[in-house]
Amino acid sequence: MMVENKLLTVSAPPHIYGNDSIERRMRDVLIALTPAMFFAIYFYGVPAIITTAIAVISAMAAEFLFQKIMNRKSTVGDYSAALTGLLLAFNLPPAIPLWIPVLGSFFAIIVVKQLFGGLGSNFMNPALAARAFLLTSFPVHMTSWTLAPDAVTGATYLGRIKHEGFIPQQADYMNLLFGNMGGTIGEVSAAALIAGGIYLLVRRVINWRIPVFYIGSFVVFGYIFARDGLFNSSFILFEVLAGGLLLGAIYMATDYATAPISHRGRIIFAIGCGFLTVMFRFHGGYPEGVSYAILIMNLFVPMIVKYVRPSVYGKGKKKA
Repeated sequence: MMVENKLLTVSAPPHIYGNDSIERRMRDVLIALTPAMFFAIYFYGVPAIITTAIAVISAMAAEFLFQKIMNRKSTVGDYSAALTGLLLAFNLPPAIPLWIPVLGSFFAIIVVKQLFGGLGSNFMNPALAARAFLLTSFPVHMTSWTLAPDAVTGATYLGRIKHEGFIPQQADYMNLLFGNMGGTIGEVSAAALIAGGIYLLVRRVINWRIPVFYIGSFVVFGYIFARDGLFNSSFILFEVLAGGLLLGAIYMATDYATAPISHRGRIIFAIGCGFLTVMFRFHGGYPEGVSYAILIMNLFVPMIVKYVRPSVYGKGKKKA
């Protein structure tokens, strides 16, 4: 009689069982991004649909093909590759040449995710890493902004501020909240991104500390190290709503694999993201700074985890 040898994964109690799963969490994030996608389609039209579809399909194809070649079990059905493709599309101009989202999706899935072990083993956010790669390699394509189909604008709101300074008369907060401005697919509506973030908080998919401390520290450091001198907050709300801050803080900095797991670690990570975003956006060469801020802080996560460990349950302090 042969006895099947089963390897058991043993962890410390207590064990809590529930209905949570990777598929459920990824699906919830996709649902949360749906309002922003609707706004993008409304304002950008068919180019937004095609670019997003190409990015998502390419990401799923890259994961399937790589795992097939490596003789690994396919994980396309867990929605993680689809989410990576969607987030990458949200970081691209809507009318970009279609080979760019294909290249970006393959880079994100194969180079950043699969070569490091797959879901949960990547050391930085795959979609943001792909965006940084594409921005460095093809800066002209990555910075050609479309306001409406077949209408190319010269610069985004942040681009104009970078080169012309802040002009109060140009601060159209309604457009920032509900669209009708040049930028990436995912930046079109701050209100849609906030609504999706509230959904994720209610569903307990993300922890509130990262988006709150990220945006809060951005406001504080933006006030201290303002564009036009220290302690100047005349347009800080505009800076919060413009660009990719909300997209990054709510949907990308909260990535499970590339953010700390402890509460204190998340706060430190988020504050670092906020500080670096201010430095890059206000005083760097690019009008945006969210992507590079999050990627750099991703690299510091192992150090944060090492030095900010939760106390072991039941272990008291050593007596002197």
